[in-house]
Amino acid sequence: MNFEEKVNEELKAATKAGNRPRMETLRSLRASIIEFNKSGIGRAMEESDVLKILNSAVKKRKESIEMFEKGNRMDLVENERKDLEVLMEFLPKQLSDDEIIEIAKEVIQETGASAPQDLGKVMGQLMKRISGKADGNHARSIVQNLLGA
Repeated sequence: MNFEEKVNEELKAATKAGNRPRMETLRSLRASIIEFNKSGIGRAMEESDVLKILNSAVKKRKESIEMFEKGNRMDLVENERKDLEVLMEFLPKQLSDDEIIEIAKEVIQETGASAPQDLGKVMGQLMKRISGKADGNHARSIVQNLLGA
């Protein structure tokens, strides 16, 4: 079952169950899929496209959570967290800190990075390997620690 079919099946199940928050999150995902299909790219959705859609949606939710927490709107924070949980179901298994550190060390060695100013070089290669499997900001902080920033 491809991503689009899975989202549609999950949406049907959420609708039948009357799970409104889940239904709304899945509808927003379906809207992103429809937008991709109508974009005129002329090819089927690939895994990189799926990850791009999911990462974009996850990033929006995380930014909203941060903003609502600053505004002391805990009711809205809870809604965004529920949305985030639904989205995380569709992402690949997330890497642990140890796994990120291991991959980051490999990239640092391959790129010859040794100082904090090499962060961009390392992050570019690292994100190609861990895209969709780890949060970029978290990975960045790990790399900064490894480079002694």
